[in-house]
Amino acid sequence: MQWSLNLKNKSSSRIILWFVILATQVACTSETQKKIENHGIELVVLGTIQDAGSPQIGCTKTCCKELLQKGNSDRKVVSLGLIDHDLKQQYLFEATPNITMQIAHLQIMSNQFKLPDGIFLTHAHIGHYTGLMYLGKEAMNSQSTDVFVMPDMFGFLTKNGPWNLLVENENIKLNLLRNGQAKSLNENLSVTPIEVPHRDEYSETVGFRISGPNKSALFIPDIDKWVKWDRDIIQEINKVDYAFIDGTFFSGSEIGHRNIAEIPHPFIEESMKRFESLAPEVRGKIYFIHFNHTNPVLNESSWESKEIEKKGFNLARMSDRFSL
Repeated sequence: MQWSLNLKNKSSSRIILWFVILATQVACTSETQKKIENHGIELVVLGTIQDAGSPQIGCTKTCCKELLQKGNSDRKVVSLGLIDHDLKQQYLFEATPNITMQIAHLQIMSNQFKLPDGIFLTHAHIGHYTGLMYLGKEAMNSQSTDVFVMPDMFGFLTKNGPWNLLVENENIKLNLLRNGQAKSLNENLSVTPIEVPHRDEYSETVGFRISGPNKSALFIPDIDKWVKWDRDIIQEINKVDYAFIDGTFFSGSEIGHRNIAEIPHPFIEESMKRFESLAPEVRGKIYFIHFNHTNPVLNESSWESKEIEKKGFNLARMSDRFSL
């Protein structure tokens, strides 16, 4: 069955029922619900996991075995939500395979029961854009949902199926971004794409600087080693109040059956060493995110999680909220 937010074609009661169903399914803790404030601008963490999720398909290791046996996991692929409570706007960063529940989570936290006013995509790896398929006619059949992309990503989505059908059927409306050029969302809110080195088989890869009226955040869920970047990550961290950065692997020892050189990421232990000389208040800005299913930091009681906290860094967790 296809659902649509076109009020001219659907009865209001049916729309309300659709949102009630979504709302009742969202894994949103009572503690989070108590903290909701209906003013100002904030970021909310809607997912922290690497593209393929956790548990990951085909994994028989301890990290996934118990989760697979349960048949359910509250872990979601990496995503941030952006809420302007005063102007009743909400935006989504990444269109993940978990987009259904992530949008529902965002709706509850914003108290705005509508699709996001826009979706920002970092690149064309499976965890970051494939959720767009749920906006197509087989599912939501959305109408001109704004999707913000870089030039190569624009070309990828318009020239390849099934994504080009989303454009042709006007389920999504592509908006072109340029490296280093801020996109103004309103007078208090802007998003600036920043290109980063990564495995760019189909599109370029960017991080985003998200700027509010009082604070700003850096979001780089995917990057190759910091030394490959033409920017200094420490300088970029100094420019913002929060930095959500690639924490895919804690160390290179996690992957036994694949060549770690083929999937380069800055290991958390490498990043901590690079940042160890920073002042405590600067280290406190850093939130590692985008955890592989093998990453021991997914266990909050692990030595690795405690070591990160001990050294003054942070791990992004579901439903964390940050005022901008």
